[in-house]
Amino acid sequence: MKELLSAYAAYNSWAHEQMTNTILQMDEHLHQQIVKSSFPNLYATILHLWDAESIWWQRMEGHQQMLIPSKQFNPTMKEAVNGLLQQAGEWERFVQNTTEEQLQREFYYNNLKGDSFRSAVWQVTHHLFNHGTYHRGQLVTMMRELGVTEIPATDFIHWYRTRV
Repeated sequence: MKELLSAYAAYNSWAHEQMTNTILQMDEHLHQQIVKSSFPNLYATILHLWDAESIWWQRMEGHQQMLIPSKQFNPTMKEAVNGLLQQAGEWERFVQNTTEEQLQREFYYNNLKGDSFRSAVWQVTHHLFNHGTYHRGQLVTMMRELGVTEIPATDFIHWYRTRV
């Protein structure tokens, strides 16, 4: 389990970096351009990714009050990207330094609606990395809609082949 989650954590950080490097090279006005998706634009999607990774981190750490990055201040795209990459790095270091037993640990938390749940650390980390893949796919589609023609390949197998 740990080996797989360590790979996913490293992949998640790498894939975020690939996508955000491309986004930051785009004209800034395109970051806010409305494109039909789960979130209205690239900026909102990046904020959502950062919020989700931060919220899950805080839940796992046992915080009762969530400090949601997008609610705390109004970051620029560069600040949002830096926050996302920093949080992804925290997840990567956490998984690398944890044990199989710690991955099995269950913890209680409340979702943003206040509903109570219990999950194992491995379930949350797997969910989080899968969540990132889902929204990076949306970013690709949004970028294509905005006219970007050179989008990095961020498939897991592409990342993995460069590592072995």
